[in-house]
Amino acid sequence: MLCLLSGLFASGCASTNGPADAKDPLESYNRAVYKFNQHFDDAVAKPVAKTYKKITPAWVNTGITNFFSNLGDVVIMVNDLLQFKLLQTASDTARLFFNTTIGVFGFVDVATHLDLPKHNEDFGQTLGYWGVPPGPYFVLPFLGPSTIRDTVGLGTDYTQFDPTFNKTTSATRNSLYVLDYVDTRADLLSASRLLKAAALDPYIYTREAYFQRRRYYVYDGNPPPEDDEIE
Repeated sequence: MLCLLSGLFASGCASTNGPADAKDPLESYNRAVYKFNQHFDDAVAKPVAKTYKKITPAWVNTGITNFFSNLGDVVIMVNDLLQFKLLQTASDTARLFFNTTIGVFGFVDVATHLDLPKHNEDFGQTLGYWGVPPGPYFVLPFLGPSTIRDTVGLGTDYTQFDPTFNKTTSATRNSLYVLDYVDTRADLLSASRLLKAAALDPYIYTREAYFQRRRYYVYDGNPPPEDDEIE
């Protein structure tokens, strides 16, 4: 659900033609998991997120979001290197340094004010950068839209590059994951309301938005015409 909402409004409305449907051979399974995720969100995630947002001061909420964003910069920096984006690696390394030190472990985003912008890289994008096709659309329980390539990328990022996974005990790690999930869901409450009003079939709308968003990031904001694409 979180990935679903995070990617939705980066893409706008998308077509639902045959070629896109061919990327979803697991549609029956995906729709079942999508439905499960929606029920879980309505019954658990959304009420918890609303309570969290209500009782958490805005400055604390912002600090927690910044803290997890700073941890994510470690994953981004590694994938910069894997794609040989050396200037971006230097920028993201400096961003991580300043936010971790001056920004008190990332709770304050000082790097953005130093003209060190936030980037978006992950191992799924790295695989796409090196020509690995996305494969079939694949909806993950609790997490939402993905593809086979991006699922492999997500697992690699978490188990190999994510400091939360590698540098903490299981109890601390699980607590941080839950807090991150709730904080992210709270930040997306307005987006979920827009989703319900945006499309006759939210599943298809979300699927197409996800593919468009991933193409945009794999090609660094300049995707080629689909007929010329390497995928």
